[in-house]
Amino acid sequence: MPPGWLLFVYHLIKHIKEGEVNTAFSAVIMLMISFPDITFEAGKYVDDLVSFLADNLEALFDFIFFVTSRSISGLTDFLMIIPWWLFIIIIFLLGWYFKSFFSGILYGIFIFLIGTFGLWEEMMITISIILTAVIICLIIGIPLGVAMAFNKWVSMILRPILDAMQTMPSFVYLIPAIFFFGLGNVSAIFATLIYSLPPVIRLTDLAIRGVDKEVVESAHSFGSSRWQTLTKVQLPQALPTIMAGVNQTTMMALAMVVIASMVGASGLGEQVLVSINRIDIALGFEAGISIVFLAIIIDRITNGIAEKVQRRGGNQ
Repeated sequence: MPPGWLLFVYHLIKHIKEGEVNTAFSAVIMLMISFPDITFEAGKYVDDLVSFLADNLEALFDFIFFVTSRSISGLTDFLMIIPWWLFIIIIFLLGWYFKSFFSGILYGIFIFLIGTFGLWEEMMITISIILTAVIICLIIGIPLGVAMAFNKWVSMILRPILDAMQTMPSFVYLIPAIFFFGLGNVSAIFATLIYSLPPVIRLTDLAIRGVDKEVVESAHSFGSSRWQTLTKVQLPQALPTIMAGVNQTTMMALAMVVIASMVGASGLGEQVLVSINRIDIALGFEAGISIVFLAIIIDRITNGIAEKVQRRGGNQ
């Protein structure tokens, strides 16, 4: 059966030939007012694509699931081995070195308070998920950002994809995550990757492009290869901006903690979800403020790292 718009055109011509101009005019008015009977099932094609990938790349997804789950569990076990007092001292030292002595004390108090809420293990799981997601983001994102800076075709292809990744609602990422990896922390990592990957790619691209062209030309004039120019000139010069991308990626990964709990991710986000289901204000406040404490600590420390890198670059 022909599409609705073909039937409309057919009947319109028929009415005009038969002298029924008023009927034809009315049909045109109705077409202008009402949306035409045209359907494009884009979702069906996406569903077919996802099903095709799941059927033909099952071994790859099983491998990704195995590596990611082992990484999260191994990192969580390592963090849990660290005595609580030693972990607080480490946070204090990081805060002192990258920010100030007062900041180190404040961050240590934040971590201690999370422990007093009875959420120490959940905090470690959350940190493990964030670290795993950020490490994978950096492994994928920095090379892609460099490729975008050097190749305009790669940039033209990736830009609309990154736009879609940043503007699409976060909950949509959970659907393919569940389909490929089921419920659990691996699905949370997958959804977090899609949400938090664009900043490090974009800022790496921006950082490489922002390196002074005269510096690059000087490196070439001294006989440096393209690889040597990238590793010894462009990346060191671009490092402060890249670190800003790392900071943004880390914060966006932390922002996915609660949303990722909807696909079975453990940690502080799961406690927030439980508090919503139970309407437990006390648990919701404690888990929520714990996420805020982590966000403050991670943001300030990563910013401190970026500032130190920038100062060292300026001194050189």
